[in-house]
Amino acid sequence: MVVASSNPIGSEKLELPVIDLSGSREKVAEQIVKACQEYGFFKVINHGVSEDVIRKMEEESLNFFAKPASEKERAGPAKPLGYGCKNIGFNGDMGEVEYLLFNTKPLSISQISETISNDPTKFSSAVTGYIEAVTNLACEVLDLMAEGLWVHDTSVFSSLITHLDSDSFFRLNHYPPFLLDTQSSSSSSSSSSSSASSSPSFQIHHQPNPRYIGFGEHSDPQILTVLRSNDVGGLQIRLADGLWVPVPPDPTTFCVNVGDLLQVMTNGRFVSVRHRAITNSVKPRMSMAYFGGPPLHGLITSLPEVVTPETPSLYRPFTWSEYKETAYTLRLGDTRLNLFKASPDSDPPHPHNS
Repeated sequence: MVVASSNPIGSEKLELPVIDLSGSREKVAEQIVKACQEYGFFKVINHGVSEDVIRKMEEESLNFFAKPASEKERAGPAKPLGYGCKNIGFNGDMGEVEYLLFNTKPLSISQISETISNDPTKFSSAVTGYIEAVTNLACEVLDLMAEGLWVHDTSVFSSLITHLDSDSFFRLNHYPPFLLDTQSSSSSSSSSSSSASSSPSFQIHHQPNPRYIGFGEHSDPQILTVLRSNDVGGLQIRLADGLWVPVPPDPTTFCVNVGDLLQVMTNGRFVSVRHRAITNSVKPRMSMAYFGGPPLHGLITSLPEVVTPETPSLYRPFTWSEYKETAYTLRLGDTRLNLFKASPDSDPPHPHNS
């Protein structure tokens, strides 16, 4: 079943999809496909990830980010793995965020944990346990996507992220609250009484104040992202008309984002959602994101089931390594998929842009 998740936009209400994975498999598959086509985003409930696994990971995250800066910096700088603060990527992007980025391989996690925790075995165990659980969830969701698309090989997506050489990542994000000073508060009040009465985390913005940006506008380059956050708002997704909509926080659910590669493999039927994170004025926000990626040598191309004479392939074949290298040369908010179109005039049969 789909549970309504209402967001006020003026006098209207938008319902972001919340999908109950315990429902009829055929119906759930249909609902997931619909959500991926309309938003490139949905939440899941009854997801099967145990509260104990989540609690252990959250505790370890909180313990790390509560440390003095000098101790946290032992795990950095992120190149790209490890601890990063405000710098995002290698091309000058900045945000009000600090983070830990991991490769999902157990050996890599074990090694980097030595610089992160006073009890690296406990920390490593929490991370690997969480990654295992969300990888299983990601695979279930990807298989349901394939079933909903009537793809012959229903493991065509999930087999890429379970491959021995899968290039998947896991990131812990901490968004400290911004501090309102008297001058900025007065300025905000005089410019807009409505904006002064509410937190930037829940306002609809086209161009928010840069000081409120935790993680700027972007799409995720991988296949899909499975995200969990605490009870503090901040995540926003962009609709087809360019409107930014806040996603209500709910620690009992997981958010699923369609990534660039999934848009290519579905020949534009699924849309890679553009999103951002806005900081809160009162509480810190924590999120944990799993990015499911294929092997570096994996060939990415539109599936035969979604290519017809009427809807030819929109994108040329490429490897994940090629796409990833291109992404590293661009700014966070740049559109990457346009560089991989089969022809300059090809666009997804969809109101969203690639």
